[in-house]
Amino acid sequence: MVTLLPGRQKRAQQGHPWVYSNEIAMNAAAKALPPGTLVTLQAASGETLGVAMFNPRPLVSARFLDRDVSRVIGAEFFASRLAAAVRLRERLYDRPFYRLIHAEADGLPGVVVDRFDDVLVAEINTAGIDRLEGEFLAACRDVLRPRAIVLRNDSASRALEGLTQEQRVTGDLAGEIAVEENGARFIADPVGGQKTGWFYDQRDNRRAVAALASGARVLDLYCFTGGFGVAAARGGARDVLCVDRSEPALALARRGAALNGVAACRFERADVFEKLENPGTEQFDIVIADPPAFVKSRKDLGAGLRGYRKLARLAAARVAPGGFLFIASCSHNVGVDDFADAMRRGLHDAGRDGRILLSSGAAADHPVHPFLPESAYLKAQLLALD
Repeated sequence: MVTLLPGRQKRAQQGHPWVYSNEIAMNAAAKALPPGTLVTLQAASGETLGVAMFNPRPLVSARFLDRDVSRVIGAEFFASRLAAAVRLRERLYDRPFYRLIHAEADGLPGVVVDRFDDVLVAEINTAGIDRLEGEFLAACRDVLRPRAIVLRNDSASRALEGLTQEQRVTGDLAGEIAVEENGARFIADPVGGQKTGWFYDQRDNRRAVAALASGARVLDLYCFTGGFGVAAARGGARDVLCVDRSEPALALARRGAALNGVAACRFERADVFEKLENPGTEQFDIVIADPPAFVKSRKDLGAGLRGYRKLARLAAARVAPGGFLFIASCSHNVGVDDFADAMRRGLHDAGRDGRILLSSGAAADHPVHPFLPESAYLKAQLLALD
């Protein structure tokens, strides 16, 4: 039993999935609990609030799993949450390629699972789920019957929970895997690639950009494995230049272009800022910039926003008059207003005028918990420039 301080139960009672350390009576008994211990949370009045994972180390000390304190947290519990997530995704998509579990929004705090047909790629970032890994993986096998599960437990956020970084593969996985999205086919590397090997969150944004690509010259910056660039080529672009500093990513992008039979794609290994700052006036009808996170923590916010402003300025300069600019930020520490301000300032610095056609976030397989709006990490703008 872990007890909240007097008067500090209101957020939990209203449905917030987290309890912070300064809301908890951190007595000696609570501090002695091993990270990830399952506990019953109660208000100072004795009212029970639910069963949660408890870790006295981080600021977020308790994460609710169920409001029914009698709930047994084991393989059957995980199977129920997985089955509900599958039902939702099957209403959204007709093929088994999607973000299956998106942490608190799917009732499994700190867990991410991407599904690639019969291969699952999972990230476990909380000590509570880490302690129950065996039960969680058993439920995955029972509900989804995957031929392989890749554990990408290499996120820096694990350190906040006192967890080490690791990668493991269970089952039959020979190497790269196939991805299907919006009718296109790609190749992903779930072990050596970034995150889970593919970014399903940009699914809808790729479709929106591709819809503008007919006859266009396209510059795809930070192209990774070619999601935006190949989609634009399939949309009828006459020339697509894909730029990334990672040769392994470019190799997968080339294979994706070949799989889809598009000849319009060219590939260049380069640092994006260095390329954009090099002398030259080449312009494109569509410029896409989908960079990795510039802001890893709150202390990096100022420098990161300056980075997004600079990117907007340099990228806008490469957009032909009447063309389109798409820029995204996956930095969860950057708010929607801050990102929009960086875009405005960057356009002004470039001496460009335009209008926002689309302000968007992640696709529907990345739902947001109503009490965690800050978890809507992806921000994007599609602009038409004069």
